[in-house]
Amino acid sequence: MALLSTPFQFKGLTLKNRIVMPPMCQYSVDAHDGTPTDWHFVHYVSRAVGGTGLIIVEMTDVEPDGRISNGDLGLWSDEQIPAYARIVSEVHKYGAKIGIQIAHAGRKAEDAEVPVSASAIAFPGARYKTPRALTTEEVKQMVVKFQDAARRAVEAGVDTIEIHGAHGYLIHQFHSPLTNQRDDEYGRDKALFGVEIIQAIKQVIPADMPLIMRVSAVEYVDGGYGLDYSTELCRRYKEAGVDIFHLSSGGEGPIGSGGRPGIHPGYQVPLARAIKQALEVPVIAVGNLDDPKVAEAAIGNGDTDLVAVGRGMLRDPYWALHAIHELSADELQPPKQYSRAF
Repeated sequence: MALLSTPFQFKGLTLKNRIVMPPMCQYSVDAHDGTPTDWHFVHYVSRAVGGTGLIIVEMTDVEPDGRISNGDLGLWSDEQIPAYARIVSEVHKYGAKIGIQIAHAGRKAEDAEVPVSASAIAFPGARYKTPRALTTEEVKQMVVKFQDAARRAVEAGVDTIEIHGAHGYLIHQFHSPLTNQRDDEYGRDKALFGVEIIQAIKQVIPADMPLIMRVSAVEYVDGGYGLDYSTELCRRYKEAGVDIFHLSSGGEGPIGSGGRPGIHPGYQVPLARAIKQALEVPVIAVGNLDDPKVAEAAIGNGDTDLVAVGRGMLRDPYWALHAIHELSADELQPPKQYSRAF
């Protein structure tokens, strides 16, 4: 039996297979109001029809100035809930589960008039503005904004929530020594902002709902942190309430003297394996896992519990069906409308 097609269960979440569609921004909110459109509806529902076990909705921001661009999704108002609920309901009809990635872009908010961050340090590049450092009180208010967004996601009916602590966005900006040069409590304890967000979200989600967190395990930029640092960071986040880690890398600056990471198939799987073994937690691996055999090997070797296929699913909404068919055609259960094609 293909391991990709085996169920996964953790707390109250049961997935029909081990295949995850990771968050990928669509930059398609033409009204700039943060509310999902028909594009998002078709985009996510088609991946459910295509056999994906878990879909994680793209970076969804907790305030308007938390978006990378004004075309991004948001969940800062109760008025936005019905549009998400429509997507969730339709995805569930095809046996998939769905979560939302809650986030804030921080200093990488390109359309914000004045971005905010842990410290007033601009991201390299001409299109990025110098951010304003959040006050201590504003940091505490930001924790509440994350909590409120998570509550709205629960009201929309999601099966899980992912906190975005990777790729150089606001939580990453707080836990990275490169970008957090504060002298208050959030500077002395660089994990504190993330810990408080985790604890706040745990208060508003069902007890049996797993909480996922995406973390960049290695920064690559000159002077950036490595796997030892991120392992201890994830340990703090696990103690605060994270159930599953989604391991990626980079995002806090240009590639430094340490060299560009390989982009061969499965190049980030060792990062997932390291966190899984060190913390004894379920993990999601991501990074050029488009080849079904490579994804299958990552699970079969015990390196990861779930595999996330990003660009592969942008190219092929039915990647999951095609992968399972390639690995073990006898196990495939396509929608009845498509069964004659397999």
